[in-house]
Amino acid sequence: MAATRRETPLHALKRRKPVPFEFVLDALSPLETATHPMFGCLAIYVGRKIVLILRDKLGQDPDNGVWLATTCEHHESLRLEFPNMRSIGAFGPAVTGWQVLPADAPDFEESAMRACELVIAGDPRIGKVPKSKKPRKGHAKA
Repeated sequence: MAATRRETPLHALKRRKPVPFEFVLDALSPLETATHPMFGCLAIYVGRKIVLILRDKLGQDPDNGVWLATTCEHHESLRLEFPNMRSIGAFGPAVTGWQVLPADAPDFEESAMRACELVIAGDPRIGKVPKSKKPRKGHAKA
């Protein structure tokens, strides 16, 4: 009798999404970074700080690009370095700390590389320690 091969259901196979704007991770290689999927994007951490999010959704989405974790107090000085930087539309009309270097900007790759240089240099304008998550009701921490 022939041995049967155990079949894996197709829905059980997880396909990894390609890393959006992989050149950003390459540029950050001098640092010890960690990446985590977040909202269909890829978050990049240096130590406990989230520094960037890489977003490349299908279509001509205006929020595609490199998201900078910053605060409103740094927008003006960062805009001098990144003239095409703007608020993220998906967050609504209010200005938030998060800003995007849009993928459709003519200086996108240059700006993304400059952002990596700032992260490597430890520029305090980029990066935030995320607020700790509150445990959900009824779930004990392990």
